[in-house]
Amino acid sequence: MNSKNRKSNTQIFYASITAFFAWFAIIFQFYLTKGSIANFFSYFTILSNLLIALSLTFSIFLPKTKIGEFFSSLSVQTAISLYIFIVALVYNTVLRGILIVTGWRLIADNILHVLNPVLYILYWLRYSEKEKLSWKDGVYWAIFPFFYLIYSLIRGVITNWYPYPFLNVVQIGYKTVLMNVGVMIIVFFIIGLLLIILNNKLKKNNDSQDI
Repeated sequence: MNSKNRKSNTQIFYASITAFFAWFAIIFQFYLTKGSIANFFSYFTILSNLLIALSLTFSIFLPKTKIGEFFSSLSVQTAISLYIFIVALVYNTVLRGILIVTGWRLIADNILHVLNPVLYILYWLRYSEKEKLSWKDGVYWAIFPFFYLIYSLIRGVITNWYPYPFLNVVQIGYKTVLMNVGVMIIVFFIIGLLLIILNNKLKKNNDSQDI
């Protein structure tokens, strides 16, 4: 495993490729989108891909800045892995097919929901400096999606626009939406715990190899 202060050429190359696809997908999707800027940045998919782009850009190319140090943190990188994993999981099991997209939109959709999640999670597995994480980290990671969901509901009441069908209180009602929100937070926490267990196992294996 690489030291915290030194990154291999392979890591820099892989991070650059992943960051490129993240930035490209966001910009390309923005170009294709006809809605408002506020709506565009109200999708959890866009926010998660933006976190990938910012994380790799700063941690690889500006690691000594405060933002670079923040995004170099294992906890932050694991949180981003959690968010983008949920993006891929929800889109490919629940949302895919609800809105039929073709042409360039289909390409952008698959980069955002399939390619970028795979690239970043593989980056986390291979290159994130493994340190011991605790279950409390999983609680902290759930704060961002919790406030995102609350924001989406409040903004939806004001604008009558919801980013995802399972949050649309006009169509499915508050009871169902609140149940969906509760389930989503639980899923975030459970998968976060699984990532913590995996991380700690990888750290233990790495430590045993160093002996």
